[in-house]
Amino acid sequence: MHDSRVDVAEVVYRFAYGIDQRDWVSYRTIFVPPPAEIAFDYSSYNGRPPSTMGVDAWIGIVTPLFTGLDATQHTMSNALVEIDGAEARCRMYMQAAHFLWRDDLEAHTGSADPEFTIGGYYDDHLVQDDDDRWRIDAVQLTVWWRRGNEAIMKLATDTTNMTPGTGVIGAPR
Repeated sequence: MHDSRVDVAEVVYRFAYGIDQRDWVSYRTIFVPPPAEIAFDYSSYNGRPPSTMGVDAWIGIVTPLFTGLDATQHTMSNALVEIDGAEARCRMYMQAAHFLWRDDLEAHTGSADPEFTIGGYYDDHLVQDDDDRWRIDAVQLTVWWRRGNEAIMKLATDTTNMTPGTGVIGAPR
């Protein structure tokens, strides 16, 4: 017998996979399509109030950050899925490791540590579309802990620190 909770959890796993693989085409398919908007609450991470936006605007925000980093690994586990008709909620533990290797990292951030990692959980809300596919329409991140050099996150999007002639932010060691 098919368990729809597995389908819901897989959509949330694809959230992490899409970011880490920089596969924005696949990543886009896990969200409700336009004109629908997605509610994002990253206030425990960045202190900003929750917001809503379409999938294209969201991808426009995350692409510069994640393409500016040298590597990321988002791991998710312990999925708790509740389904009520065509709606689902999924709480998933997460750890997100971010890496930026640069010879001048200490000069720009005050630390030579190339890693910044957070841990906590995601609370996602999903809806089932007319093709019975689950799509995310709300994401809330709760950060429990932080470790490492958080300044690499800002540096990754700073195009003024781009390695001359490469179009790459930061030069790998």
